[in-house]
Amino acid sequence: MSHFCDTWDGVSLFSSICCSFPLMCRSNKSPWVCLTCSSVHCGRYVNGHAKKHYEDAQIPMTNHKKTEKQDKVQHTVCMDCSSYSTYCYRCDDFVVNDTKLGLVQKVREHLQNLENSAFTSDRHRKRKLLENSSLNSKLLKVNGSTTALCATGLRNLGNTCFMNAILQSLSNIQQFCCYFKELPAVELRNGKTAGRRTYHTRSQGDNNVSLVEEFRKTLCALWQGSQTAFSPESLFYVVWKIMPNFRGYQQQDAHEFMRYLLDHLHLELQGGFNGVSRSVILQENSSLSASNKCCINGASTVVTAIFGGILQNEVNCLICGTESRKFDPFLDLSLDIPSQFRNKRTKNQENGPMCTLRDCLRSFTDLEELDETELYMCHKCKKKQKSTKKFWIQKLPKVLCLHLKRFHWTAYLRNKVDTYVEFPLRGLDMKCYLLEPENSGPESCLYDLAAVVVHHGSGVGSGHYTAYAAHEGRWFHFNDSTVTLTDEETVVKAKAYILFYVERQAKSGSDKL
Repeated sequence: MSHFCDTWDGVSLFSSICCSFPLMCRSNKSPWVCLTCSSVHCGRYVNGHAKKHYEDAQIPMTNHKKTEKQDKVQHTVCMDCSSYSTYCYRCDDFVVNDTKLGLVQKVREHLQNLENSAFTSDRHRKRKLLENSSLNSKLLKVNGSTTALCATGLRNLGNTCFMNAILQSLSNIQQFCCYFKELPAVELRNGKTAGRRTYHTRSQGDNNVSLVEEFRKTLCALWQGSQTAFSPESLFYVVWKIMPNFRGYQQQDAHEFMRYLLDHLHLELQGGFNGVSRSVILQENSSLSASNKCCINGASTVVTAIFGGILQNEVNCLICGTESRKFDPFLDLSLDIPSQFRNKRTKNQENGPMCTLRDCLRSFTDLEELDETELYMCHKCKKKQKSTKKFWIQKLPKVLCLHLKRFHWTAYLRNKVDTYVEFPLRGLDMKCYLLEPENSGPESCLYDLAAVVVHHGSGVGSGHYTAYAAHEGRWFHFNDSTVTLTDEETVVKAKAYILFYVERQAKSGSDKL
């Protein structure tokens, strides 16, 4: 429970809020109404107008004698005019409590009435515009036929583009996405709160949140075509609860978020589901057979069944020749960009050979001599010795996630490797990296691209993330709340950060990498 209602007095304000909402900026994206003065500003953090209003309100009054009420800590509270969630800047948290007279709920109801009345009065005037503009803008000509553009964007909640890019990518991995969308809904509330909208806050207990459930709701909201953008607030608040590294509104690393997300989904899926073990639900899905499972930290789940693979790590002592083998499960592979290509920044740059995804894979699997800081403890020599290391892929996953290591630490900061890496849209052949390629079928090692995450900018703590993804044969560019149709030529020019390849199921005449 937040503290704002102890110091915030909404009694004298409610009547002024119900009379008018003075708009303080021209933007109509993410409007927030101040519950202290009723002015409306855009963007809680993104555009900064609402935050600046809060900061200006903190300037102490020097020309007037402070009253007892002014001596108290003032909590500036604002409300999202779209989702009606309430946020306190001083507490830096979303709040769930109300005033003693229930004024926050009254403001919500008033906003809903204003929205409904405005829609009714404007309905006839805008009918033609909605039919000819809004609707037609979501229609595409594909092979002479008209189809609906049903893609939905994700609103930026304050430097959350890293999360949006990963969510959009995962939503276009059909087998993974469909599994979650088909899960039954979880009722986390009962009694008086049943059926009511929940406004999450970090002060709630961990038992009140479910990452799987909020992830399921988010995936269900995408590709329905009922709205142009969806606000993943509830999911983000659950992320705050269970992943402390991602609290706040600073920029984060998309790959790190993806790994945390998949790991926590995997752990939660191993628990019960309305009295039924989710591993049982997985076993009942015939498309995810036991041969496709890879166990990481316990029983298999849909996460390991789809993203899980197995590496064989071979280490050889250069002194006595002793060989050590170890099998390591993985959900993704992190690939270095070879140093000889790190000055090649664009696809058309003509200063030497172009770096390809095969170069990065070869660098990952080639025999490597470990340096002095990585000496191998040889059990036969009974001391640390020079050695070589080599990776083999013992089992390929159904979805191969490849992370290009674009960020490297120097003495003082983290630099970005901005090298363009050429990657195939179809027919990525992984057979030559397998431990036993003779046991694989001709089609089982071929992968087609499903999604790409791109980082724009120079540093991991700054810049912007977007994603490209294929859906029903068409490519889309996901830039937070904006979704645009694009083409393959644009996709292949992107400087990929994370690549999602899906195992090919049917034979195709496309070229291999």
